[in-house]
Amino acid sequence: MIRALYDWTISLARTPYALWALAAVAFIESSVFPIPPDVLMIPMILAAPHRAFVIAGVATLASVAGGVLGYGIGYGLYETVGRPVLEFYGKTDSWDTLQARFAEDPALVFWTIAFAGVTPFPYKVITIFSGAAAMNLPLFILTSILARGLRFFIVAGLLWKYGAPIRDFIERRLGLMFTLFLVLLIGGFVAIRYL
Repeated sequence: MIRALYDWTISLARTPYALWALAAVAFIESSVFPIPPDVLMIPMILAAPHRAFVIAGVATLASVAGGVLGYGIGYGLYETVGRPVLEFYGKTDSWDTLQARFAEDPALVFWTIAFAGVTPFPYKVITIFSGAAAMNLPLFILTSILARGLRFFIVAGLLWKYGAPIRDFIERRLGLMFTLFLVLLIGGFVAIRYL
């Protein structure tokens, strides 16, 4: 089953709809969806390394646009949509603390958004927090472009440069790689719960 899913994802990368699928995943992941776009982006770049930077660009733009949606959810729909999303990630108790820290140190906004945009920490949590706290929208967008772009373009650059050996390694050890990915994904959710 893992091999079939991997083969399907690789074959999706060769279709005219691959970039649209990636854009949809990157967009929705930035506001509510728990699965990161890397799950689709990495196989797409492995299948078509000559398009690595186009793929990273699409992921970046769609992710930032989704981040603006997350900001809007926090700004205008916090109680009805934002709070349930944050409850899912176990982050509602952090809201008062983070809001107070943002108010006393505006530079913290930049670094928090940058951290969430680059790391596996759920970017959607910060997008919703930023909107609910009515953070400076242009600063939010600029920081998101820098952080998400850095994340996706580093991955694209590494896969573009070292793609063939990485692809061979993944394909020979697909079961191990899938298990490692699941451990990291579940570990990320556990870490989010207790951070």
